[in-house]
Amino acid sequence: MALSRGAGLWRTCSGLLPRPPLLFPAAVRTQSSVSGDLVPRTSLSRSPWAERTVLVPEEEERSRHAAVVSAVNQRVLQQDFGRLFAVVHFAGRQWKVTDEDLILIENHIEAECGERIRMEKVLLVGAEDFTLMGRPLLGKDLVRVDATVIEKTESWPKVHMRFWKRHRYQRKRIIVQPQTVLRINSIQLAPRLT
Repeated sequence: MALSRGAGLWRTCSGLLPRPPLLFPAAVRTQSSVSGDLVPRTSLSRSPWAERTVLVPEEEERSRHAAVVSAVNQRVLQQDFGRLFAVVHFAGRQWKVTDEDLILIENHIEAECGERIRMEKVLLVGAEDFTLMGRPLLGKDLVRVDATVIEKTESWPKVHMRFWKRHRYQRKRIIVQPQTVLRINSIQLAPRLT
């Protein structure tokens, strides 16, 4: 006897029969009808402990921010932070600098030898106990990084050779890159954060 399914009826060789009802266990029928969830509650589908959501009120967040700012202001006012470091963006690169550091930049800048310049794009300033990060830059009134141009020179000649064997092809190029050496004079922080 061959069975084939139709739209609501079963076809057999002898004729049409009504489709039998779907049989589910009682637990599955009651669970799906009550909660609408077909996945049983196990430790793999849900955690056995109750989920806790911790919401920090805005007042608590503001008070924590005010406490941090006052602690940093106190350190800055007493000059009790040790040696400062800064991350500056200069000549297309980011440099982590401290006092009396030397930086070798791979191009010439407008300033002449012996001139003092100010690095205005300061991304971050920090000390042993605190760090101030900009979004993306810190304000010009908050931090000041001064440098002096020490030397303007050129790099050693670099030979760039291209060669293609058995084709009588060779090209030789000598690259000399301009360089500038800067010394970081000081990193100064404003006496009070806002």
